[in-house]
Amino acid sequence: MRHKISYSAICILALAALAVMPALARESGRHKGAGGDANRITADKTGVLTTSEGLRLHLVTDIGNVKIKTQDAESVNYRVHLETEAGGSDAQRLLDEFQVVARETEDGVVIGSRSPERHWGQRLSVTFEVTIPKNYSVDVATAGGNIDFEGFNGRAILATDGGNITGGNLDGAARVTTDGGNITLKDVTGDLVATTGGGDISAGTVGGSAVLRTGGGLVRLGSVAGIGRIETGGGNIYVGRSSAGLGVSTGGGQIEVGEAAGIVRAQTGGGGIRIVRSIGPTRLDTGSGSIYLTQAENAVRASTGSGGITAWFSRGAKLSGPCKLEAGEGDIFVYLPKMLAITVDAEIELGSDHRVIVDPSLHLKVIYGDREERNNAIRAEGSLNGGGETLVVRTVSGNIHLLVNDAESEKKQMEILQQQMEQLRRQLGMQLLKLQTQTPPPDQQ
Repeated sequence: MRHKISYSAICILALAALAVMPALARESGRHKGAGGDANRITADKTGVLTTSEGLRLHLVTDIGNVKIKTQDAESVNYRVHLETEAGGSDAQRLLDEFQVVARETEDGVVIGSRSPERHWGQRLSVTFEVTIPKNYSVDVATAGGNIDFEGFNGRAILATDGGNITGGNLDGAARVTTDGGNITLKDVTGDLVATTGGGDISAGTVGGSAVLRTGGGLVRLGSVAGIGRIETGGGNIYVGRSSAGLGVSTGGGQIEVGEAAGIVRAQTGGGGIRIVRSIGPTRLDTGSGSIYLTQAENAVRASTGSGGITAWFSRGAKLSGPCKLEAGEGDIFVYLPKMLAITVDAEIELGSDHRVIVDPSLHLKVIYGDREERNNAIRAEGSLNGGGETLVVRTVSGNIHLLVNDAESEKKQMEILQQQMEQLRRQLGMQLLKLQTQTPPPDQQ
């Protein structure tokens, strides 16, 4: 069951109140539309309710955009702006029959609305502007419109059938859902769950866990302190930092992660994967892209159907398990610290046109297959520093390079790391700017 259905109880409460009490909204005089447009008429329904810090706003509407602002006062102020074409004979009736109810409750304020069952061919534009105390929680559901909010200290539950959701900093947890729009949030101190049917998702720093899902858009996340779970049907994924484990998957986009601690699992149907620094055990899979790890400090398992693999193991690497790097078609480059205790087992299946290139200081044995037995495989094997966890390297048709990550190489590696982190930060910033400046969809009828 979709999350937005949980708002049905609020809808029933708000609409039932309409039948037993007069509307609490005050209606302003009707006038021409903005800019003196004689072709449009408008009406405003307003009200002020007394409340207390730490309570909650419940707002449910079957139509319209919602804008939430904050103030240093223990009250909730609202203004519902209505606008329609002036030409129709029933235009005024449409405005008059739009109903708004607002009342105080034990846990905060409830605001509900209902548009006329018939619009008589008229298009109705609705915008809710609600100002709440700074320390307040918010539950908002609109059947067709955008949700925009300033930062506040409280929990947020936001749902729209198709609009965008855009917000400032949240000192609390958040659950946001849209059937197809974009989600753009700044920092969230608690847990974040964000779901869209096909739009983009962007968030800054998340202080708790993060679950981000989109049917096909890109996902941008600055950092997450808790466990991160990110899914998209086909867009790119960018994560600046993950501190407690990360699982990401995309149907065909690329994946880029800055620094990741804990267990990392990344999967894409066809894009490339780049991890700048992986501190925990890492598992990476792509159907047809390249994999690049700048600084791996733990066990790595990586596979690609048609693409190369480059893995730099840092000089302080401590492997908690075996490593395996597999490519169907592509070269594999592995940089190993000189003092790393590891057992190497590398093989090119179709080695007639390819080579295993081994740094002489690694002292690995290279074995060539027997051509008379139609075995073209080339192997390199041996134990380094007495042996340890196994490093298995496999490619069907590609070269294998086993190189030393010495002080000079690591210096070069760190320069690449810094460049990639800066590049990732720029990408994240550009994606956020792009999402913030996108034109929202038109109001729903």
